[in-house]
Amino acid sequence: MPRLVLERPLQVLVALFFPVIVAAGAVRAVTSSLFLWIEYHRPGFPADSYGFSTEERMVYGSYTLNYVLNFAPAEYLGGLVNAEGDKLFLAREVGHMTDVKGVLSASFLIGLIMFMVSIAACVYLARCSKGAVRSALFSGAVLTLVLIVALTISAILGWEAFFTQVHALFFAAGTWTFRLDDTLIRLFPEQFWTDAAISVAGIVLLVTTLTVALGWPVASRRQGETEGRPVAHTK
Repeated sequence: MPRLVLERPLQVLVALFFPVIVAAGAVRAVTSSLFLWIEYHRPGFPADSYGFSTEERMVYGSYTLNYVLNFAPAEYLGGLVNAEGDKLFLAREVGHMTDVKGVLSASFLIGLIMFMVSIAACVYLARCSKGAVRSALFSGAVLTLVLIVALTISAILGWEAFFTQVHALFFAAGTWTFRLDDTLIRLFPEQFWTDAAISVAGIVLLVTTLTVALGWPVASRRQGETEGRPVAHTK
């Protein structure tokens, strides 16, 4: 009986955690040197009109990416200089990347904790009922698809407004806007963020679509799951 009481709440928990876990995993996949290399070398990616070569972008961009993923202090970016010996990043650029570092670190930590809790819940659910895990993951995937479709429509209808609202949600006003000749904009122009958003959405869509397909409750599965559940008998 205790198992049956906990089964439904744990299924709901796994379903609610699923979108966050998948989104965090997709963002982590895009926050990588591989994605950076693909972006800088793909045909059509805008060149830096102020002079950075692809090789320089790759070097400086990798430093920026490493900073938001490692435990280095702000001096890791603040101390970088260009070929002329001038500081590469202004103080406000370093400050913004420090904010980004904090947001990403918290997001990845939350995603990891949710993932570990979901694994434990799925192990427990697997012992309760044959189809409990599949049902929870299916529900989570459907929820994720609904959310990704809603966010995609919002982004398509107004990318600028969507981009602004996302930044305003995590960063203080005035801390994330820069001039066109600032290093961050030269390394990560608007096209970079558009491609990153599309890539994250694509990864999330792929994972959730596969989960929905594999967890679709066909008749044979429903029958097997019913047969695997304990049956209460009345006198």
